Amino acid sequence: MKKILAFSGSNSSTSINQKLVEFITSEIKIHPTRVINLANYTAPIYSEDEEKNNGFPGMILALKQEISAADALIISVNEHNGSWSTFFKNTIDWLSRLDRNFLEGKKVLVMSTSPGKRGGVGALEYAKSVFPRFGADIVDSFSFPSFYDNFSVASKTVTDETLLLGLREVLSTFAHQI
Repeated sequence: MKKILAFSGSNSSTSINQKLVEFITSEIKIHPTRVINLANYTAPIYSEDEEKNNGFPGMILALKQEISAADALIISVNEHNGSWSTFFKNTIDWLSRLDRNFLEGKKVLVMSTSPGKRGGVGALEYAKSVFPRFGADIVDSFSFPSFYDNFSVASKTVTDETLLLGLREVLSTFAHQI
């Protein structure tokens, strides 16, 4: 069994990407999963001066340790103006300064969701192009469109059968590839 670490790129207390991560991990039966909330791993805005004067933030060191301990990752990236949120970009900037290959040897399932019909596809495509630069092996990806139309927050379930089947297929591929 492989250890999976899962998180979203959001620091919002109402993050729909975090809700998607929590749903997906509840579907995994053959591997132990750990879900974290990146909002608990805050860091100042990256700058060379900040790094030189104060070193690496403790929460970035802790996050790097979490990533290192996992065999695989599930990351749901949120989208702001067609790309990652500033919060997530900052987290990635710090991690890549700490260790350029912080995703080396990690199998990654990348997802995204949004309230709109595109499902955060801009951020998803960006993640698929950037994560391999840090050593990630992207196993699969999934864009979940129109979150509030296709997911019940109250029951924490996907309400659209076709999307549910698609998610389960991607998750099955991921679980078998790791």
